[in-house]
Amino acid sequence: MREAGVDVQVAQDGETGVALIVVAEDGENQIVVAPGANSTVDAVGSGNVLCQLEIPVETVKANAASADWFCLNAAPAKPVDVEPDLLVVNRYEYEVNSRGKLVALTLGEEGAVLVENGREVASAQPPKVNAVDGTAAGDAFTACLVVSHLEGLDWDEALRRACAAGALAASRPGAQPSLPTAEEVDAILG
Repeated sequence: MREAGVDVQVAQDGETGVALIVVAEDGENQIVVAPGANSTVDAVGSGNVLCQLEIPVETVKANAASADWFCLNAAPAKPVDVEPDLLVVNRYEYEVNSRGKLVALTLGEEGAVLVENGREVASAQPPKVNAVDGTAAGDAFTACLVVSHLEGLDWDEALRRACAAGALAASRPGAQPSLPTAEEVDAILG
């Protein structure tokens, strides 16, 4: 992450969070999280904010209330009473949280759809890859979707890029090492 220019300074006290991940032969995974310092994260205030549910629900709610634009990646699945500008969920998370002005529903190798007011407004298929580990595929998808949107791409193109990012992550083992760069997303989309 340092090589990519990411500030890795830890601002919270306490032990770092740990995720134990079991991956099946088909790349599907199950994750158990011990949150550590994630449980002490505070709200960031205004601006564009992306949260997951690995932080306290109260922090998610505070960020939703104060952000200029708010995206919630509702993973791991647990109920939270907010209506984000963009909600990103897989099938299981959608059963727990379905409220969002715009909902990106990820469908694994089947791609993803964007739903607004119950109506599909965009869909995309991922490029074909050999899936070896689904760990961080949702993270890659969400990050790419949000960045693409904030860079001004239309939702169709943002969703197409996000599906490619998720597919690339699923084609590699691990979490952080599997995350693709923008150049890799461009290359696979050719």
